Amino acid sequence: QVQLAESGGGLVQAGGSLRLSCAASGRTFSSNVMAWFRQAPGKEREFVARTSWSGGSTYYAESVKGRFTISADNAKHTVYLQMNSLIPEDTAVYYCATATRLGVPYFDWGQGTQVTVSS
Repeated sequence: QVQLAESGGGLVQAGGSLRLSCAASGRTFSSNVMAWFRQAPGKEREFVARTSWSGGSTYYAESVKGRFTISADNAKHTVYLQMNSLIPEDTAVYYCATATRLGVPYFDWGQGTQVTVSS
């Protein structure tokens, strides 16, 4: 099992920036793909971005492409999500998740961190 702990959420005005962090611990050797998802009130959880610990296999949802950047620090077992040009539609609880490889379900999830973007 991999334990994931998100941090960095908060309240920001539209146009602002936030950086989320996800620290992984435990059986991190089984965790090769790291991803961010989000869930807004009344909506289903949606994929935001993913990467691998090597920094490859990076992919973004169309809704955040060009505004968000995912990165991984293998030495710190931490994944980041830099969010720029935030809009109110980005308001959601953001979750970190991990998978053993691409194409398989994410098997461990963090508790989430709230991001609120005011207009």
